[in-house]
Amino acid sequence: MKNTNRSPFFQLSLIALLLGGFSIGMTEFLMMGILPDMSKALDISIPKAGHLISIYALGVVIGAPLMVGLTSNLPPKKVLIGLMLMVGVFNGLFGLMSSYPLLMATRLLAGLPHGAFFGIGAVVASKLAQKGKEASAVSVMFAGLTVANIIGVPLGTYIGHHFSWRYSFALIAVVALGAALSVKLWMPGVKSESETSFRQSLNIFKHKELWLIIGLSAIGTGGMFAWISYIAPLMTEVAGFNPGSMTVIMVVAGLGMAVGNFMGGRLADKFSPLTTTTLLFLSMVVVLLLTTVLVQFKPTAIMMTFLTGAIGFSVIAPMQMLMVQQAKGAEMLASSLLQATSNMGNALGAFLGGLPIAAGFGFTSPEYVGAGLAFMGVLFCLLLIAAHKQKARNLAAV
Repeated sequence: MKNTNRSPFFQLSLIALLLGGFSIGMTEFLMMGILPDMSKALDISIPKAGHLISIYALGVVIGAPLMVGLTSNLPPKKVLIGLMLMVGVFNGLFGLMSSYPLLMATRLLAGLPHGAFFGIGAVVASKLAQKGKEASAVSVMFAGLTVANIIGVPLGTYIGHHFSWRYSFALIAVVALGAALSVKLWMPGVKSESETSFRQSLNIFKHKELWLIIGLSAIGTGGMFAWISYIAPLMTEVAGFNPGSMTVIMVVAGLGMAVGNFMGGRLADKFSPLTTTTLLFLSMVVVLLLTTVLVQFKPTAIMMTFLTGAIGFSVIAPMQMLMVQQAKGAEMLASSLLQATSNMGNALGAFLGGLPIAAGFGFTSPEYVGAGLAFMGVLFCLLLIAAHKQKARNLAAV
């Protein structure tokens, strides 16, 4: 079903997806802001509280293929509603738990819908969009993540710090239930264009192009996460900002992500998802290397925070469209897998970016690691371009 009369930015159905992305963005990133408060309230160490971040990422990785597989025969609209209900229920339960094992269990369950919602939502958004505006429509949904970082996470952090972290997760539950209602009321029914069974859709893993895109997501995106994971010491110890300025700095990063998200969608519509992804990963290498020099001065440090956030987040919509185009007949599974692998990129970037700091190379060293990971993304893009050219030559020879 296509809407040919209105821009995707004004479709209520896409706004419903944006609200869903907003609730998931809060679920994923709020924990970083309230970790000390949770540690104190639960009387556990900060590293132990930090396991609640890792267990969520595990839930995303498990849930992406699992949720798509279990719901492959259901209408996408009903699946999206069900996934949002899961986000609401499990975040609500998380806020009620008092024992650490139950907190870990509910946090794992809260991560299960993440990948499937964005994966299925991306396919639905592209079908609702005007022809030639598919990537822009997908970027509307992912705008929920950027709005969560600009508004939702700071608000939830304030509530968690001044009142209780449990209220913060109650807020997420309310937003998620509101998103489920919005999908029900605003989204038209969308049918899958494929009759492929879930078992048959697993055949996509036989194609090397799919693995190259997975490499893009799991390794290339680690470049941004190597930067963002250690942005606080970078800005306070190197740029010289007061620790109290980090809230404003994170808002600047979030604004950059918001701009980059829409920029990436527009560029992918104007050129192609693969060309756009290649150029953006190359740009990420450049901005990360520039950051190591320009972060020494406060004005340029702020400028690079905005720019790095924009470039880092701009690859999401193009990569999502690249995956959808590659996996014909299994778009929802492949699109969901991209969310799982991006969480691997999150973990990889944070882990590798921390190694040179631990070795005593300073707080700008993660940017070099990030540039290396982003350059790996460029190499994956070049391999994908070569694979496409080879396939075209083979078809021409037949």
